[in-house]
Amino acid sequence: MRVLQLVNTPRSFFDKQVEALERRGVECTTVTVPGTHDADQSRSVTDYLRYYPDVLDHSLSGYDVIHAHYGLMGPFALAQPKRPVVLTLWGSDLMDEESFVPRLSRLSARLSDEVILPSTTMSAYLDTSHQILPWGVDTEQFRPIDQGRARERLGWPQDETTVLFPYPPERDVKNHPLAERVVSRLDDVTLRTMSGIPYEEVPYYMNASDAMLVTSKRESGPMVVKEAAACNVPVVSTDVGFVSSVLDGVANSYVRDGETELADALSDVLATGEPSSGRSNVVGLDQMGKDLESIYRAAIDGR
Repeated sequence: MRVLQLVNTPRSFFDKQVEALERRGVECTTVTVPGTHDADQSRSVTDYLRYYPDVLDHSLSGYDVIHAHYGLMGPFALAQPKRPVVLTLWGSDLMDEESFVPRLSRLSARLSDEVILPSTTMSAYLDTSHQILPWGVDTEQFRPIDQGRARERLGWPQDETTVLFPYPPERDVKNHPLAERVVSRLDDVTLRTMSGIPYEEVPYYMNASDAMLVTSKRESGPMVVKEAAACNVPVVSTDVGFVSSVLDGVANSYVRDGETELADALSDVLATGEPSSGRSNVVGLDQMGKDLESIYRAAIDGR
């Protein structure tokens, strides 16, 4: 099976998804929108106009399925004439009602052969038939690691009580000021941030921490909660994205809203000193790859 993957800006979870498919013998080619997209610069209309001929050239080269990732990619996948289209919506492309993208995402979903959402939270925003397929976690990379060994690797004090804020502090939507206020309510607790580090180092930051604190105003995920859960690191988080479903039934992790409630939950987590049980709630990459291949075959059979 050959699958053309269309993506605006690749993310680590997307890369892992492709790797899982290729391990199953699914041949994947990824076509990314040209141009630059980061915190300071967005892609231009010209970049997207240059993208369509590239997609069309690839789609006519014997692929079995076109898989569009994120709502903006839907029209490009659907504009080719013959191949079945699978559309995965990522979150903000469906839930951010302040932009035109959710309307485009819903239209693309109605025209696609199969639609995938990564969490049940998103289902309320889409009335088109879809399947829930949680993003998988590399459970070999994200695993419990001895805290002492992780702290030694990072040069953190062994006797420090540490809470990890897993984002750059300057990202407004992540709400670092709230995290600071929450931690300031607790005695002798250090709040550390995670920014600009190699992806392979992230499990060590998580395992070196006594807990992870997420105070985001909104999220389509976040994947860091799944990754921390896979490490059995306790998580205290605002009720955003798919956090509630990931932490449902997980010991020593809490979903709370409000500064006082977050601080009380974090205090309880640190007082126990116990790991979470989050690893049992995480979908591994192999299972995700198997489920994705089944969805591709359903799209092909539907045509």
